[in-house]
Amino acid sequence: MNIVIFIYSMQCGGAQRVTANLANEWAMQAAKVTIVTEVSPELDFYALDSSVQRVHMPIPSRRGALSGLSANFIRLRAFRRILRQLKPDVALGMMTAASVLTIVAGWGLPCKVVATEHTHPPILPSRLWATLRRWVFPSADRIVVLTEESKTWLREHCDCSAVSVIPPPFALPIPRTEPMIMPGTVVAPERRVLLAVGRLHEAKGFDYLIDAFAQIEKSLPQWDLVIVGEGEQRPLLQQMIAQHGLQDRVKLPGHAGNVRDWYQRADLYVLSSRFEGFSMTLVEAMAAGVAAVSYDCDCGPRDIIRHEENGLLVRPVGDTRALAQSLARLMQSDAERAALAARATGVAQTFAFDKTLAMWSDVFSAVGVKTTRPGLA
Repeated sequence: MNIVIFIYSMQCGGAQRVTANLANEWAMQAAKVTIVTEVSPELDFYALDSSVQRVHMPIPSRRGALSGLSANFIRLRAFRRILRQLKPDVALGMMTAASVLTIVAGWGLPCKVVATEHTHPPILPSRLWATLRRWVFPSADRIVVLTEESKTWLREHCDCSAVSVIPPPFALPIPRTEPMIMPGTVVAPERRVLLAVGRLHEAKGFDYLIDAFAQIEKSLPQWDLVIVGEGEQRPLLQQMIAQHGLQDRVKLPGHAGNVRDWYQRADLYVLSSRFEGFSMTLVEAMAAGVAAVSYDCDCGPRDIIRHEENGLLVRPVGDTRALAQSLARLMQSDAERAALAARATGVAQTFAFDKTLAMWSDVFSAVGVKTTRPGLA
């Protein structure tokens, strides 16, 4: 089987991690896998199997609407040329823009085209890409989304009928890669750790989290908040930390390739996102046996957490007082944290890697791609 995956970059991110996990697994099952990006492979964050081919498709940066339109025509022409050369059985677009371009580039070619969404579809800031998605997605051979909510939305708003729901591939143990940031270099061993993991971006709601922690930190002097990740909101978050006088209690250590060490160190996990596609960090933390609190955002957390059974969901999103109250409740009770943590580990089976791979095999079968390997189709 010959698979080409188009994604903007393989830098740190949820869709990039999914791409690496799938590409590596398919390559180990004897598929020919090629990942095409606009960003140089030198900036790749996730390790790829040596048999996975990397193709760099650099596009000159342009500004303005007309220049942007011109750049997209260049992308289409360049990627269509790559598809003609590689002759894949399946071309897979990762995320909305890449999926739109993959669908259009594949028109008239013999390969099947599978589009994917990695956030809830209505949460797309660009009106242009939302319009293009509405026009183009119905012509994909298949669309893969992360939740039933997203499937329903695409059917109702984009007239998409061939939609499959597949959660991100989750496998244990979580690999350890560079850069390594050991918990012991950031927090003292006697401290309790409230952990959050993710890109320092507005979508992740770390501003909400810092405000919530500031409301309860005085009554919980043994706890520190650690946000593992990097991004453009670092200056804003550092400013908020300073305004609350929490420089000694809130840590921003940066990217960590050894995130599993942080799950093992954590006493409680928190997801404060404004929106999600499907939170792999939430699944990973719970599978590692960490009790979790999450905003009930669109969408994903409610597919992972059963409220009061294996975690806590907080409504509404953005209510920092409600988030603070749920956090304080568990931070003050070792027994309740332990009970939730014990039940949280069940997500490892719910979202097991082999189940995800079987769902992808069903997608390949549905679009008519035949392989000789049972793990692929």
